[in-house]
Amino acid sequence: MVDLPKGWSIPDLANIRIDDIECLSDNWYHLYRVSFDLKRSDGSWQHQTREAYERGNGAGILLYNRADRTVILTRQFRLPSFVNGNPDGMLIEVPAGLLDDRDPAAAVIAEVEEETGYRIGKPQKVFDLFMSPGSVTERLHLFVAEVRRDHREGDGGGLHEEGEDIHVLEIAFDDIASMISDGRIRDAKTIILLQHGLLTGLFD
Repeated sequence: MVDLPKGWSIPDLANIRIDDIECLSDNWYHLYRVSFDLKRSDGSWQHQTREAYERGNGAGILLYNRADRTVILTRQFRLPSFVNGNPDGMLIEVPAGLLDDRDPAAAVIAEVEEETGYRIGKPQKVFDLFMSPGSVTERLHLFVAEVRRDHREGDGGGLHEEGEDIHVLEIAFDDIASMISDGRIRDAKTIILLQHGLLTGLFD
């Protein structure tokens, strides 16, 4: 039996046999090399080796103000986007963060206050997704919540000790579609939640 990394759960399946799991890096997060045998659709077995990046699961939330007809988003520097063609490295996103062993709803409530200064009640969960399943284990829990101006009790901005320098934005409902189309909004989780809002009538 192979020892599993913390947080991993691998069911006993007839078509997958895990041979070995090797930790390649345990710096900020963890990178593992997994060797396994996979039973193909024709019944033959094939040995494969893949790497999986373990950074923990996360949660994100779409805050919408129906009275002002705006959504509350954030803008911050993202190094991976910067080195892959995003000229200034800045991305517009929904508030989000890692669970760090917290319940997803509790985690996203805390992230909202840290990043935006808004205090919210119980958010509504809409779905959970694997954002980059070819290489990253992260499962992202996505929520929505309606807010009013008086829900903002602080400045937000994130945690200085974690290197966060987050700008809080209010985007008009009427500008959402064009900002997605012209590339001003390029973050996947944010587009998914905004499209959810457009499709379900949150912005009507």
